[in-house]
Amino acid sequence: MRLLLKGLSILFLSLLVFFVAVFFYAYLTGGEIQVLSLLGGDGIGVLEIAGSINDSREAIRSLKQFGETRGIKAVVVRIDSPGGGVAPTQEIFEEIHKLKKKKPVIASLGGIAASGGYYIASACDQVVANPGTLTGSIGVIMELGNVEELLKKLGLKGYSVKSGPHKDIGSPLRPLSQEEKAILQSLVDNVHGQFVTAVAKSRRMPEDKVRELADGRVYSGEQAKGLGLVDLLGNMEDAIDLAAERGGIKGVPQVIHARGEDKSWWEKLLFSYLGNGLGKGAGWGLRYEWTPSWIQ
Repeated sequence: MRLLLKGLSILFLSLLVFFVAVFFYAYLTGGEIQVLSLLGGDGIGVLEIAGSINDSREAIRSLKQFGETRGIKAVVVRIDSPGGGVAPTQEIFEEIHKLKKKKPVIASLGGIAASGGYYIASACDQVVANPGTLTGSIGVIMELGNVEELLKKLGLKGYSVKSGPHKDIGSPLRPLSQEEKAILQSLVDNVHGQFVTAVAKSRRMPEDKVRELADGRVYSGEQAKGLGLVDLLGNMEDAIDLAAERGGIKGVPQVIHARGEDKSWWEKLLFSYLGNGLGKGAGWGLRYEWTPSWIQ
């Protein structure tokens, strides 16, 4: 009898260790979303887009993972961003459209979701904003500088050796010519047109109406709702409740946050993750961004 009890105890402990090991392996390799898949259940995936949008890889990876996980019934994209680079913004926008074919996607706007931040929000099935959210700013900006006079004061000169007349367009070493201004304005207008078309199609609004609103100005969440740029006024919890409703989840949903590159120190140590993500620049060129220094 004693041997039987000892054997059962060893078996129980072995099973316990096995399940704990599987649980932690799932968490370390995929986070909460992997645990949800392992244990079953219905949840809401939350992707947070905060700060300037300069890279799309993590957002796209998370959106794909949410789309492939059966336990995730709907997704909330929480946006607190003034916008950012054109290309990464458009890549996230397109990935949201792909995800919408599988499950509902709701945008939740925080303190600011302007320019590229709103571009991404417009791709979602519905947009929820706080009354005081700063949003809109549908437009494109290219900022250039000229240090020619400063170099003269320092007794320095700069030279360009180029293959064509416009290869150094925007160079800080000389002023823009009228022809170059026209070229860059045409570029900005083209990308601005892409923004307007994207919002019009995603929001099912007449393109002429969106173009009237797309002069670069920002709107409060309340104003944006009145103009058709936002669907509902509410906070993050309201957006989660809406996503749960649209995803067919009854009761309180499990909320699964996408894990970014910033993992805990012990995860970095275990998986030799130190050093990844360093040296990422903010990016240059055309930007869907609105960043006045006085906004608090």
